[in-house]
Amino acid sequence: MHARTALEKWLAGLTAERLTVLLEERELPRAAGYTPLTTLRQLAEHLLTDDSVDRAVAAGTGGDAQLLACVAARALKTHGPVPATEQQTYAWRPTPPPVDPYTRLVPEAEVLDWLEQGGTSRESTVRALERLRDRALLLPAPRGQLALPPMLHTWAARMDGYGRPADLLLTQAYNAPEIKRIAAALGIEQRTRADAQTAIRNVLQDPGRVRELVATAPPASHELLAHMLQGQPLLRTHCFVSRHGGYAGPDSKYAFREGGSGDEGTDWLAEHGMVVPVGADLVELPYEVGHALRGEQPAPAPSLDPEPLTCVAPLPRDWAGRGSVAAGAAAWRAELVLRELAAHPVAVRKAGGIAVRDTRRLAKAAGTSEEHTRLWLDLAVNAGLAAPLTEEEEPAARGRGRRRPAAPPQPARLLPSERYNAWAAATPAGKLLPLVAAWAVVPEVFTYWPEEDETPVALISPQDPYAVPLRHGVLQALATLPDGYGLTAGDDGRDELLESAVWFRPALMAPYEDEDLEGRLDAILAEAELLGLVAHGALTEVGRAVVGLLGAGAARHYPAVPGADADPAAGGADRLGEGLAERPALAKAVAALREALRSMLPAPSTTARFQADSTATVTGTPAPDLAALLSAVGDIESEGHAVVWRITPASLRRAFDAGWDADEILERLAAVCRPGTELPQPLTYTVKDVARSHGRLRVVRSACCIRSEDTALIAEVAQARGLAKLGLRKIAPTVLISTAPPAETLAALRAAGYAPALEAETGTTVLERVPEERSRPMVPTLDQAHPQYGEPVRGVPSSAREMAARLVAGR
Repeated sequence: MHARTALEKWLAGLTAERLTVLLEERELPRAAGYTPLTTLRQLAEHLLTDDSVDRAVAAGTGGDAQLLACVAARALKTHGPVPATEQQTYAWRPTPPPVDPYTRLVPEAEVLDWLEQGGTSRESTVRALERLRDRALLLPAPRGQLALPPMLHTWAARMDGYGRPADLLLTQAYNAPEIKRIAAALGIEQRTRADAQTAIRNVLQDPGRVRELVATAPPASHELLAHMLQGQPLLRTHCFVSRHGGYAGPDSKYAFREGGSGDEGTDWLAEHGMVVPVGADLVELPYEVGHALRGEQPAPAPSLDPEPLTCVAPLPRDWAGRGSVAAGAAAWRAELVLRELAAHPVAVRKAGGIAVRDTRRLAKAAGTSEEHTRLWLDLAVNAGLAAPLTEEEEPAARGRGRRRPAAPPQPARLLPSERYNAWAAATPAGKLLPLVAAWAVVPEVFTYWPEEDETPVALISPQDPYAVPLRHGVLQALATLPDGYGLTAGDDGRDELLESAVWFRPALMAPYEDEDLEGRLDAILAEAELLGLVAHGALTEVGRAVVGLLGAGAARHYPAVPGADADPAAGGADRLGEGLAERPALAKAVAALREALRSMLPAPSTTARFQADSTATVTGTPAPDLAALLSAVGDIESEGHAVVWRITPASLRRAFDAGWDADEILERLAAVCRPGTELPQPLTYTVKDVARSHGRLRVVRSACCIRSEDTALIAEVAQARGLAKLGLRKIAPTVLISTAPPAETLAALRAAGYAPALEAETGTTVLERVPEERSRPMVPTLDQAHPQYGEPVRGVPSSAREMAARLVAGR
């Protein structure tokens, strides 16, 4: 029986639920490019491909990857390297040859005994092997045997630090003269290239003969060999030159440099076939040489479980409350930023992003930093709460000429989307749900900006491949902390956390040394604290819910964001968003996140305490209607456990400009007074005083006139130096004419300290309200096309659940 046939039979025994989990981990059907996989045989063939196995390994933990490497090393020790083919070209990207795993079986008892010698308990290894079988990373095999997917056999030598087989390297690197030269150095005389290469291979495959040869090598050769045996089997050298000039590609052939490289050690190794050129000034140690010189290796000790974090400290009593305060403040700040964006949309630059001056204006209006403003904007766009909108030009009248230059395209503007109104009316928990869900899955760390010479901007295109794995790994590592303890601040704690994150997410292993993971880690922790996911170095309940969301595979669907289109007013598992009904595990994770937010954030406050100093204090998070009322008549003075507004004549004039009157303001403020209290008399007097002075100066819209019954006021305005740009001229004791349009005239008068009102031709006051504009969300739903895999094919399942149901039905 072949491994594919055994895997097909194993798949046939799975329930629809287990099959769905397996397909989701392998990102099917999208990972197959929506190629129809209509039979279990086709599915088995796909699961054995390198791409599918690579996805499964990346989805597991470092313990899983280490155990697979140990089994592969045992297969390598038992069966030797996979036979080389001419398809293997580059040293850094070999093309795996076909191999049937049933020809390279490994006894399970040998693996258990071997790892037990290294200190790994037998029980831990058995449990880990079962997990790998459930994920089809260990294939169905005869009783007592272990079978690995082909890719792991192909990469076994590389994973164990070995080079490729000598026969392959010699064939790719040399012509006949070089092969015969090496054979002569080894004391072999052959007339043909084929015979000479066969003889060289036989020598290198004899461990005793290799060790005898190395014993006669100069001391410098020993140092070089030790270096390659301890690390990568590659070495920089100048022993060879390319026969094709500067070209050094897959078909390059190399010759010995005339006069040698000047280094006795590398020249000796090259002459005896111990190193073979694989690139420009790069040589590789053949597998046979490394195997002979390494000898018997000690038993491995894979880390099948995460190492416990040791840099911990007891949590203070109020640590959970600190997380709640942070989450409430996050919802409030995001609302302020989007509210200002709704009132004053910003232009999107042609080069991408938002101008710094616009970001600075939004930050000032929301009372937050520019860095956090950029974060709220980017999260809002990725959650579908905001999106760019391009103005459509109306066709202009045709001129007399035959050719009329086309009007320049209008720049796109960023403004709230159609989802904003429902979101703005939601509770703080409802507001945070789409933002936290987007933060979890977006492939970018928005507050991390590695280019010091570049100015950070909002509205960037997410494209950081390490963001989601690192974010997931960090949260998983924090989830291992014992109850009542949090990670301590400092370099030691950060380093320990990063190592644990790499264990949880093996995809971070490659960039661990080359990429700035520490900078990303600091930014991720700061963002998590800002959102209330982490407090005092420990995960809050919301943070644990985000771990569950990522564990359910939410990030695989990006740019779709599971939970972003959920009804912000609903609770539990109601109205979670489009596409989640077909994904029960993901729906359960989104519902858990929603409930964690609702339990963490108390119901918003609907009343305020008014003081004699004209301040209004709201404890906790204010309800949207209360916040809108107090922001209309006052300005935010401070935030924290409570939000404080200060009501001033200037802020009241703003309300009167919007069409409110004194009686309406006093009535609405009295309605939100905390029970048992009433509006202070000084505040009532201030409202009435400002109302009496408001509107004494009138701006006539038709001819942009300024009129007032107060002739002294008209005379004062006419002589004001700050209004000279309006070109004011008095045409009557109570009327001035302005050369500027009404909007500009109103703005100039208000900047000069006056309180004008806009008047229509009929004499009635015009309410200055900005028309409400909304854009379409750019976030796709879960069942829409994924840009990496293309459009779904008609008749082909679009989800893992649908695909599993069809496969089970067609058994």
